[in-house]
Amino acid sequence: MHAAPPAPRRPRRTAVAATVAAFTAALATALLAPPAQADDGLDYVALGDSYSAGSGILPPDPTARAVCLRTTRNYPNVVADALGADLTDVTCGAAETKHLSTAQYPRVPAQLDALTADTDLVTLTIGGNDSSTFIGALLACAASGTVTLGHGNPCERTYRDRFTDTVEQTTYPAVRQALADITARAPQAEVLILGYPWIVPAERGCFARLPIARGDVSYLRDLQATLNGVIEQAAADTGTTFVDLAQRSDGHDACAPASTRWVEPLLWGTNTVPVHPNARGEAAMADAVLDALGS
Repeated sequence: MHAAPPAPRRPRRTAVAATVAAFTAALATALLAPPAQADDGLDYVALGDSYSAGSGILPPDPTARAVCLRTTRNYPNVVADALGADLTDVTCGAAETKHLSTAQYPRVPAQLDALTADTDLVTLTIGGNDSSTFIGALLACAASGTVTLGHGNPCERTYRDRFTDTVEQTTYPAVRQALADITARAPQAEVLILGYPWIVPAERGCFARLPIARGDVSYLRDLQATLNGVIEQAAADTGTTFVDLAQRSDGHDACAPASTRWVEPLLWGTNTVPVHPNARGEAAMADAVLDALGS
């Protein structure tokens, strides 16, 4: 018997061609497949008033309407840089809680319009301008203090509980509703609302720079404590994180030396907008936010 003849060998060029065809098909499949999703950055929206906008600090934010007096050195920008977040900053000086849901100026839409279901982080300060209560109290007390040359407590004797009553009865429910509206617009977001850093010291004051009568310094301090207290309560009511600046800002008020103060005085300050945080104060507010986030 003769052995069967061996099978003919496959030509090398045929094997190479098959390999090239397989590689080409794999490459075509990879090119046609949808690309893998890249990790999205943290979607951060900053809302709020002049204490969030950093009004009075240079340089101005070129993306903001000039009327909003927003700076690129405000605490939202500092926070965004630290977190590597994608920041949408719609903060605007003089904003009240109503301006979260309604336009503040022409071409300055409702701030809540910046929120989406994809928003990851929201920060704000709000409530200080409502009913012109806090700025109204400061101006009223400055006028009264000037008349008495800094003596007595003329503002407290004139206005008594008027300002605190407005904060408790009007500002508190407005802030609570605003926080609820934020959560409704951005249900997945972590929301942080900041209290306001101390503007006046616990006692004595600095009449030459902040013309408040000595007896009215504690009166205004109590009013600010009431304002921060209702903001904290509104945060608790809505599951929002409250960032308390009371202890941090103690000793950094408008009467502190220029090298240590976080808020500028009414007179002889460095900001173009008085009685507002300077760049040091905005950086300190950013630190408080980052600490609250555990960053």
